[in-house]
Parts: sequence; structure tokens; C-alpha cells
Amino acid sequence: MQTSDIASLKAEIETLKPVRRVGRVVSVEGGVLHVAGLERVARMGDQLRLSRRDGAPLGGEVLQLRSECIVMLPDAPSDGVSLGDRVVLLEAGLLAPSEHWIGRVIDPYGNPLDGRSLLRGPEARYLRGDPPSPATRRALGDRLETGMAVFNTLLPVVRGQRVGLFSGSGVGKSSLLAHLAKHMDADVVVIALVGERGRELREFVENVLGPEGMKRAVVVAATSDRSPLVRRRCAWAAMTVAEHFRDQGKHVLLLADSITRFAEAHREVAVAAGEAPALRGYPASTAHTIMSLCERAGPGGGEAGDITAIFTVLVAGSDMEEPISDILRGVLDGHVVLDRKIAERGRYPAVDLLRSVSRSLPAAASSEENALILDARQLLGAYDQSEMMIRAGLYSEGSDEQVDRAISVWSELDRFIAEPERQNTEHSFSRLALILRRARSGGGARRASGKSEGVQATRRSAPPEHRESSTQVAVARGGRGIVLG
Repeated sequence: MQTSDIASLKAEIETLKPVRRVGRVVSVEGGVLHVAGLERVARMGDQLRLSRRDGAPLGGEVLQLRSECIVMLPDAPSDGVSLGDRVVLLEAGLLAPSEHWIGRVIDPYGNPLDGRSLLRGPEARYLRGDPPSPATRRALGDRLETGMAVFNTLLPVVRGQRVGLFSGSGVGKSSLLAHLAKHMDADVVVIALVGERGRELREFVENVLGPEGMKRAVVVAATSDRSPLVRRRCAWAAMTVAEHFRDQGKHVLLLADSITRFAEAHREVAVAAGEAPALRGYPASTAHTIMSLCERAGPGGGEAGDITAIFTVLVAGSDMEEPISDILRGVLDGHVVLDRKIAERGRYPAVDLLRSVSRSLPAAASSEENALILDARQLLGAYDQSEMMIRAGLYSEGSDEQVDRAISVWSELDRFIAEPERQNTEHSFSRLALILRRARSGGGARRASGKSEGVQATRRSAPPEHRESSTQVAVARGGRGIVLG
């Protein structure tokens, strides 16, 4: 047996106690239980275990402290609970990560979900730990290899950066996270799956992530059927595991999916505790809870490593101003927007570059690379502003040099954003420079009968609803009959 195994076994034995404090259920109100006999010894956040007369034990957490009793929020439906049931006071909200957890799937309490035994680590950590001292934290580090051309160039990710991935459901968010988990430069990958559907967990681990991705990953999962107490704890548990490996000097990639479900779980717990909803149904503590979680990621201090974090946000109806999105944009070091319209035309990942920002720029790139990034953004912006006229066939080549270049290069830039990178960042920038050089030299321009073939091809490939006639566009412009081209 290895030394680490012995230390883990010793730590497991030390958690066993011959005496436990016991209380009794005195009332059940709504979704909470009132327990007498523990009010003098219990603390906020302590774990509890209730023994039902018929049925499996019921876990829970201390939600409120009162002079005559404590309020317990169970982590499962309270069916079968009766007055007088025993409630045992357990240790506080602690987690003891270990090297043995790499390659495993666990729940927020550190219990294995893959059917194999799992030892705890020798050192327990509080779930709601403090971030490193601001005075000792390092600045953002070097640019990371991501395995995606767009994140190597136009939206770089650096060591210790915290990025938000904003997306609706079914737009390719999980596939992108799995790609980053397998290809992004890191020593350990910690993945938090908060509120995922039960059937998707095994599919994500075995098919999407695969054996190659699991070799250096720890997956912490709480499915959508679990109580809000467990779903909220999932994000904290994943961050605690990431901090364990960070303090060993390792670079950790934390992928949290999703912060929206974490916030929804916190809302349910906070409302059960008596906090009033304030911000579009979210209690006032939501902002602080999210910010305190995000601040624990980022660069470390001293001999510690760094936590590079990607937090996903479910954006309903592309509303980037909803509370969770607004809170996260203010605390993160960049945001990436996945657009449903882009996904519907078959381009994955469906990154909307013009709405995405990496705050690691311009420091993360050289002056030459920043010039390429600026040129690509300007061309994509010029195409976006004129897209309606281009697709309607109303734009005449030669009217605007910038738009002419944008038309000639748009299809190549669009493909570039979706392409994986099998070599390195230098090769990604070389490919980007070649695309832009073709547009600059006019090699991509194609003319036919006074109109570019690129415009005609774009019009032919457009969906029927985009193929407006000149009369339709004239009417849409207020009946002034302005027709270009």
C-alpha cells in the first residue's frame, strides 16, 4: 500500500466518532423540518442525518438557528418523516479531495457515482473557502493552447483567466466544454455539472468527454432531480477540489456548467430561509454568492498554481441583460456568446465573435497579432452591418472597399472560427494572416456583370425568407424606393 493510501485511510478512520449529538423532529412546515435538542451545539451550514422509521436516512443542512430549535432543510423530499424521528449532527460542510479522485465521477459530498470505492484525502477543506489574498495574487499568465483556432487567436484564454460562456440550451455548449477539457493546456481538469439531466451524465463522461478526457479530470455532478441544497453544493465542491490541486502548484482548468442553475438552487435555499426575492425573483444575496464563487478562481499566490475557469450561463431568449448574465459579465475576465442562429446554419461552435470579448487582450498578443485580430473583427463587423443588403443582392461591388474585402473573406473567416487547431497558436495566426492577406490583395474578389460572384453566391445560398426583391426592400425602407446595385 502506498503512503498516500495509508494517509487517506487514516483520515477516513479519524472521521469516525463514538459519540454523536442527537435531536428530535418536533414539526414539519412546508419543505423544512424543526429539530429540538441541537440548538445549543449546531452551527450554520452543519450537516444533519435524519433516520426515518420506514425508508432510507435523509440528509440535510442547518438552515436557521432559533432559541428553541434549529431549522433543517432536507436534501430530498421529506416523505415518511414523522414527529420524534432522530436527527444526528454531523461535521460541518467539509470536503477532503485526493489524488485518487482524478478520473472519477463524484457527488458534491465526495461520494463516488461510478460504483467503485473512493478514499478521502488526508486534509479536509471548507466548501466556502476564501480566495487568495488580493495583495499576493499574481497577474494573468501566459496564453494557453486551447485546440480551437478562434480561442488561440481572436478570443485568447490566458492562465488564470475567468471566462463566461453565454448560451441558450442545445447550442453546443457541452460539446465545446468537452473539447476544451480534452485539448486545453492544464494539469488537472475539474468539471462541475450542476443540475444536468440524469441520462446526460453517463453520455457526457463516456461519449462526449471519453477516456482520453477523463485521464486528468474530476467530474462533480448533481443531477436536476437532486434538491437545491445538493445542486448549490455542487459548484462549491468543484471549486474546493480545484483549490486542492491549485495549492499543490498545479494549473487547474475548472469548467462549471452552469452558474445559472447554481443561482437558481441558491434562490430556492434562500427563499426557504426566509429571504425575500428582490432582483427579478432572485434574492439580494445572489450577487454576492456568485461573486464569491468566481473570486476563488484565477491566479494563485506564492508557490500555488492557478485556476483557469470557464463558467457557462444559460441565456433564455438571448437576453444578455438578465440578472445572472449581468452579474457575471462584471466579475469575469471575458465572455463568449454562442448564438442559436449560427448553430442553426450548421456552424459549430456557434461563437458570435462580434458579441464576444477577451479581456486578456491586448496584453495576450504581440503588436502584429493584435493588428490581425483588429483587421478580422473590422471585416466581420463590416459584413454584419451590410448583410441584409448583401443577401438581398442590393450591394454593388466597389461602393465600399471595406465591405468588398469583407465579402471576399467572410466565408473563410466563418470557417476559421469553427476549425479545431491540431498544431499550436503560431500556426493558427499563420492561417489567419493568410486569409486576411488574400482579402487585402484582392485575390478573393470575384466579379461578374458588375456584381461580385461572392454576392450572388451568398444570395443564392440564403434561405428563401432572406431573398427579398428590390420592391420588398424599398417598401421596408419606408416606400422611398432606394435600390442599390
